Amino acid sequence: MQVQIVQISAKDTLPLRHSVLWPDHPVDFSRVEGDESAQHFGAYLGPDLVCVLSLFGEGTSARIRKFATRPDCQGKGIGTQMMRHALARAADQGASRVWLSARENAMPFYARFGFAPFGKPALKEGQPYRKMQVSLSHQSLASSA
Repeated sequence: MQVQIVQISAKDTLPLRHSVLWPDHPVDFSRVEGDESAQHFGAYLGPDLVCVLSLFGEGTSARIRKFATRPDCQGKGIGTQMMRHALARAADQGASRVWLSARENAMPFYARFGFAPFGKPALKEGQPYRKMQVSLSHQSLASSA
């Protein structure tokens, strides 16, 4: 079955964000300040929303937040397609840099796209995170990952 990536509303991201990223917290914990002005993308397998990602413009930078793939759909290339889509959209909108806060166990995934850590490690709800960034001016989106 083919994956279809489309723009969706912030509200439509919440159930998947919540169930994948913070299932032991209230749904509101998965909301992000500025969600109303961000771009949100959903990957569908048939009628099912299986992956979400939110892209926040910040001048010449863009920030990826709340990237979540349904556990039974992980490891099947859906997240890779979503990341390529997000990086291409950021580049199309003039961003020269994309950054995110990665759970440390997900850092190898982001490194495949050229993301490198910067800053100091941080904890969120006991979960270790690292900020990572990639320069789009040195990124070949067609060949990444």
